[in-house]
Amino acid sequence: MLIEEHVAVCQDPRIELFTARSSGPADQALLVIHGGPDWDHTYLREPLIALAETRMLVFPDLRGCGRSTTGLPAETYHPDAATADLLNLLDALQIQCADVLGFSYGGLLAQRLALAAPQRIRRLIIASSSIEPVPEAAYDDWPEARNLRALANATWTELLADPTPERTKSHAVAGIPANVWRPEARPELRRRLGDVHFSAEWAKPFIAGTVPSARPDNSLARLAALDIPILLLHGRQDLTFPAALAQSTAAQMPNARAVVIGQAGHMAHIDQPEEWLRAVTDFLD
Repeated sequence: MLIEEHVAVCQDPRIELFTARSSGPADQALLVIHGGPDWDHTYLREPLIALAETRMLVFPDLRGCGRSTTGLPAETYHPDAATADLLNLLDALQIQCADVLGFSYGGLLAQRLALAAPQRIRRLIIASSSIEPVPEAAYDDWPEARNLRALANATWTELLADPTPERTKSHAVAGIPANVWRPEARPELRRRLGDVHFSAEWAKPFIAGTVPSARPDNSLARLAALDIPILLLHGRQDLTFPAALAQSTAAQMPNARAVVIGQAGHMAHIDQPEEWLRAVTDFLD
C-alpha cells in the first residue's frame, strides 16, 4: 500500500508534487524520478513495489506532470526548477539522504540532483538513460531499430504541431514496439499506459525552444569526481539510449558500473522485471 499525497515544494509559484510513498524506513529511502517528462510515475511502480517494506519508496510526479501542479508559466518548466522541487521534496519528507533512481529523462534530472547536492545522495541509479550524449549516428547501422523508431515519428510530429495530453498518450502508445523489445511483454506496457496521467506541459516550452537540455555539462568528469556509487542499468536493445554508451561510460568512471540486460528495450523493467529488480537490489544492498 502506498501513501498518496500532494507535497508543497515551491511557493512562487505555488507547486505541489503528487507523491506516492511506502511506509518503509526513511533512512532507507529510494527516490524514483520518472521520464517523459509529460508522463507520471505510475509506469515505474512495478517491480519496485516489491521493495516497499524494506525501503521508503518515493514516487513523485514532476511539476506539470501527472497529478502535480499544472498550468504554470512556460518559463518555470526548466530542469533546474524540477531538480529544486526534488530537493525540497526530500526536505518536506524529512529525508536527509536517499538513494536515487532516475529513469530516461529522469536519469538526466538525477544527474543534476547529484551534482547540485551530492551530500543528499547515497547511491545513484541511471536507468535507461545516459551520462554522455547519444551520438547522432548511434542507430544508423541497425535497420530494425530505425524501423521501430519510425513508427512513433508521425505521432511525434502531431504532438509538436498541437501538444495535448491526448497526443502525448498517442505518442506513448505508438512507441510501444520501440520501447519494449519482447512482443509478449508489450501488452503490459499498454496496460500501464492506461493508468498514466499524461500532460503536455513540458512539450509546449520545448516547442518554443525555452527548455534547455537536462543533461548537465561535462557530467562524466563531474560525476566521476563525486564519492557516489553509480549504476548504469540498461536494456541491451534500448532504442533511445544505446547500451554500448552505458558500458563505455562506466569504463571511464571509477565509481560506476554498468549492468546490461539482454532481450530488453528502453522499458527494461517491463521486458525483464525480475532481472532488472535484482540488479537494483544487488546495487542498493
